[in-house]
Amino acid sequence: MAENNRAVIKLKEKFAGSVLDVKEFRGEVTVTVTRESILEVCSFLKDSLRYNLCTDVTAVDYLGKQDTRFMAVYNLYSIPNKDRLRVKAPVPENDCTIDSVSGIWKSAIFLEREVYDLMGITFTNHPDLRRILMTDDWVGHPLRKDYPLQGPDREPYKGRLS
Repeated sequence: MAENNRAVIKLKEKFAGSVLDVKEFRGEVTVTVTRESILEVCSFLKDSLRYNLCTDVTAVDYLGKQDTRFMAVYNLYSIPNKDRLRVKAPVPENDCTIDSVSGIWKSAIFLEREVYDLMGITFTNHPDLRRILMTDDWVGHPLRKDYPLQGPDREPYKGRLS
């Protein structure tokens, strides 16, 4: 059914070499594209297919589960077409960068800052890439799977809770 989705058909026509995977789960379509093509794909989705709202930018840490550790995830919505689309792009651990889509959707500015702060993915050409939730002197990125559960400066609790 995902293969019949209008956006998927158009993306496969225009970006045949960049579309890595297409999946549908519970009526939600996810398209995985190469990291290098994220700007072109997102521009096409906004300008040609009218996905005019970026509702969320997030990331997933696949520590030890696949070749590429991180996956940048963009949840998009087309208000005129009343259609949702998820776009994912793999981000390798050794070069943890991806182009910023904040020039396409202004709503991505704060969302990308959150991903940068909590996952450590750097968004190239972001207008104001700095921590948004953690203090500036905070060490590490708390949503990475290898981050200490109690924080970098705390020992595990050894006492009793009364």
